[in-house]
Amino acid sequence: MRALLFCLIGLMTAAPDLAFAQMKLSPKAAPGANETRYFTSIDGLMDGNADVVLKETRQGKTVTSAVLDVCYPAEKGSDRKDRFVANLAVNGQTMTGTTQSLGDKLPVTVRLLRKPTGDTFEFKGQISVGQTVTEVTSTDNSDLSEKEFQDNQTTDDGITAAPKDFTEVSPESVGVRIKLDAALDFLKGLKGQDLEVSLNSLTVSCDALRAGEQTINISVDPDRAAALIAKSKSSPGVVAAGWTSGVVEMERTIRFAAADWREGDKLNKDKLTAAISGVLTKTFSANSASSTWDANTGKLKMTLKRPSQLFPPLGLTETIEVAALVSPDRPGTSDRLMLWISSPVISTADETAGPKLNLTEDFSGDEEGEQTDDNGSVEALAKEFKGQRWDVDKSAWK
Repeated sequence: MRALLFCLIGLMTAAPDLAFAQMKLSPKAAPGANETRYFTSIDGLMDGNADVVLKETRQGKTVTSAVLDVCYPAEKGSDRKDRFVANLAVNGQTMTGTTQSLGDKLPVTVRLLRKPTGDTFEFKGQISVGQTVTEVTSTDNSDLSEKEFQDNQTTDDGITAAPKDFTEVSPESVGVRIKLDAALDFLKGLKGQDLEVSLNSLTVSCDALRAGEQTINISVDPDRAAALIAKSKSSPGVVAAGWTSGVVEMERTIRFAAADWREGDKLNKDKLTAAISGVLTKTFSANSASSTWDANTGKLKMTLKRPSQLFPPLGLTETIEVAALVSPDRPGTSDRLMLWISSPVISTADETAGPKLNLTEDFSGDEEGEQTDDNGSVEALAKEFKGQRWDVDKSAWK
């Protein structure tokens, strides 16, 4: 009898824990409860080039409402995007709706048949945009929960408004996140300024269309980057502005004392040019041909030449192009400078007098993208400037 009593008490004590465990194990909503689910990979729309989000509200297994959001190339092969958002009426397995595209204002008609197939779903039907009719046949579509969908929507444009230094962002690279309806006026305001706007950042992506914001990437002389950021922050429609990733790779960067390389608060560019060029002519066994400081980006662009050893009797010439960037090692006042040096780009040409031998570069699949040997230039520059190199493993200056 006592044993039976203890057994009953144990079962009563365990019952709440068992019930809680069952609740935790069940990821599904309770039967009949409202639930939001998403499809993000319905195939076949706009020749497979569409970015699709179908949002469904369900009560149990019954769809009570749906919204179809489709972003697609405005013209075949174009980078410009258009988008439509259609509220769909649900009648059994049929979803229908009409709207117009947000950009080109084209009429849109949607008629889809949605059919469960085990754990996945099948969609068939037609979507018309203007005069273009797309036949939809998409199988094996899986849906996502609200949390899964939102987790996939997080994007990072890399803008850092106040970085502690320039080890994770680049001193010449500025990012400006701005409302779409303000982007045109902002870009017009950049005309005539000494800077460069990334062409790729002018493309308004599907994510940007849905967020209503795009990020403009700008290269500017590091001396003027802080002023550009401050001015951008005060511009209409700007959501965020700061430094972002750019040309600087820490493996090809050195840090050194600034005192000997400044005149007042400005870089002594002549002295820097002579020192950098002097090192590179030695490491590449070449002669300096030209060196210019880019007014837009603040980069030092250098060209060196040397006889080609490929076929010496022909007297061919190798041209070596290298870029460098010098800036403080962090925003604001600093007693240290950073020097980044690019990997060399080497080309060969016939520069002899008289008729020329026309040459072309041949790249196999294996050779394409390989880094050209810089003959130890970064290490040689570190010695010349008595500088530190970056320790990749420790993420710190050596």
